Amino acid sequence: MGMLKKWMSLWRHSKPKAAGNEQSIGQGQDASLLSPQLEVNLQAIRSRLGASSDIIIRQLSNQDQHRYALIYVDGLVDTPTVNQLIAEISKLSELTTTPDDTNGFYSFLQQQAISVGGVKEAYKLEEIYQALFNGMTVILLNGCSTALTADTVGGNMRGVEEPSSQTVIRGPKEGFTENLRINTSLIRRKIKSPDLRIELKIIGTRTQTNVAVIYLMGVADSQVVAEVHRRLDTIHTDSILESGYIEEFIEDSPFSTFPTIMNTERPDAAAAGILEGQVIIVVEGTPFVLLAPVTFFKFFQSSEDYYQRYDIASFLRLIRFGSFLISMLLPSLYIAITTFHQEMLPTTLLIGLAAQREGVPFPALLEALLMELTFEVLREAGVRMPRVIGPAISIVGALVLGQAAVQAGLVSGAMVIVVSFTAISNFVIPAINMAIAARLIRFSLMLLGATLGLFGIMSGLMVLLIHTASIRSFGVPYLMPLAPLVKRNLKDVFIRMPWWKMNTRPGFISADAVREGNDQKPSPPKPTSKP
Repeated sequence: MGMLKKWMSLWRHSKPKAAGNEQSIGQGQDASLLSPQLEVNLQAIRSRLGASSDIIIRQLSNQDQHRYALIYVDGLVDTPTVNQLIAEISKLSELTTTPDDTNGFYSFLQQQAISVGGVKEAYKLEEIYQALFNGMTVILLNGCSTALTADTVGGNMRGVEEPSSQTVIRGPKEGFTENLRINTSLIRRKIKSPDLRIELKIIGTRTQTNVAVIYLMGVADSQVVAEVHRRLDTIHTDSILESGYIEEFIEDSPFSTFPTIMNTERPDAAAAGILEGQVIIVVEGTPFVLLAPVTFFKFFQSSEDYYQRYDIASFLRLIRFGSFLISMLLPSLYIAITTFHQEMLPTTLLIGLAAQREGVPFPALLEALLMELTFEVLREAGVRMPRVIGPAISIVGALVLGQAAVQAGLVSGAMVIVVSFTAISNFVIPAINMAIAARLIRFSLMLLGATLGLFGIMSGLMVLLIHTASIRSFGVPYLMPLAPLVKRNLKDVFIRMPWWKMNTRPGFISADAVREGNDQKPSPPKPTSKP
């Protein structure tokens, strides 16, 4: 009974507080609405935005004494468009003969005076702030509690240029920019289908970043689209500055070394993903868009594979898979063989390696770690240095340090060759996030090879295989089409079949299986008989 009385007392005391909270929330919502008085609205905007020099407020009036104000952010709008808008409103408003008719003047502004496209209404102060920071011009009218927002987006922005991270010899040379609308237009130009859907979200309580979800209705799996929206809606953070923020919030296996979301800087790669049933996430402020769901084998496919002939594309793809294995395994295999399994080497090679290592004071593991870490430092220095001297510093540094280390007897010449070839193989992988995964796994396999030899390396590879078979990307198995086996998807995994053979889209990803018609193999014309 004592506990019951205590609980009832707490409930009675907490009930008025809840009512007070509800009342305060309601008052906050009423305060956010626009006032019919122009001065009150302008004072609220000045108080909220502070004395920012880029917030331009112009108060105007016409001959009928209708007072109105135009508000915009300098640098986010196209200044000639704003000046033209002000001139048109000022010129046409002098022709009105509706004194003291606020509603009529508002309709006149909305339907006749504003000639730019994308005119919308706003009823709350937060809607005005959002419109201003998206490059809109806000028009407030005295005596009216509704504002108009005109689309005057502009300012200095980087134009469409060739992608810097995913270059091709044959193919389009245009890349995404930091502007969301330019990026969506690049995709819309490639997929002129009415089924293309571009759905906008705003994520980040302070940055208010625009995020677009793009997919092809009828081709993308509706469950995958719903899952993408669900994961994006669960993001509650104050800032989104790049697509990497979104990637870490929505990926399936955040503690896995292997990436489960692909990113690209190429509009043609994004359009190809959409046509295969993938969902594209475009984030304002970055040229890198996200593609999901993806499989392990997608990271070894380049856009150029589909622009070159299928035979050379298949050959280059096999080279990429081989380079991935070399990037992961070569240093660990060298350490394991030279430490535990010398009998596997030919006698001549074994004698040469032993002669090289005769004066080296470090074991093979420490020697490899020293060289790998040195190369990682050089690689990072080449990225951070100014673009003019960065490549020169990295190349010269690698050559000079490598030669000096061999002459000083700190490392063997064979180790320099192994580390160099490993680094070159890592650059062959098209996706940088998969290349980074190979670099991280390499160090773990080096430790296993130095302690357990080939048995340790095989054990590590088995763990990696089990791990990759267990993870998914938005419900799609990561090792599909091998686990589970999907035969129709094998046409575009290790080798690329000719286009006239790939008449179906990938299973488990797309909802519409048919891509093209059957029996499209080209053939020479039949000879005609002479008359």
